[in-house]
Amino acid sequence: MAKSKTGATEDGVVTIKKYANRRLYDTERSCYITLEDLGTMVRDGRDFRVVDAKSGDDITHNVLTQIIMDEETRGETLLPVNFLRHLIGMYGDKMQSMVPQYLEASMTAFRKNQQDVRSALEGALGSNPLAELTRRNMEMFQQAAGAFIPGAGGS
Repeated sequence: MAKSKTGATEDGVVTIKKYANRRLYDTERSCYITLEDLGTMVRDGRDFRVVDAKSGDDITHNVLTQIIMDEETRGETLLPVNFLRHLIGMYGDKMQSMVPQYLEASMTAFRKNQQDVRSALEGALGSNPLAELTRRNMEMFQQAAGAFIPGAGGS
């Protein structure tokens, strides 16, 4: 993979170097970053790989796992205890080699369904559901007020 002058590879993957002192260096922006910054990059859809600055080994998997652990300890739990137990139980199992592909396919399907539900909700409620709810509440308030105060019904 050839690097561009920006520190990203030709396919847009940013290289992050991790030093022995645990600092992370973004070669695209030429600055040190944090695990939180990497989490933001993931949420923004930015692709990156993390390499050990000394050995050149790809340690992306380990760093992504660390981000998940940090999120989980902050109370942002997405992984239920039973799921974690089942996952740990799969290590060494004959079916272990199938688990990564299964989990990836499941997550892809979940993300697609998530997008479909969002689109359906936006279509049903309009582009601004809060504005529609406010309008309906105001109409109900005016109707209720009109029943008790002559002329307050708005019509």
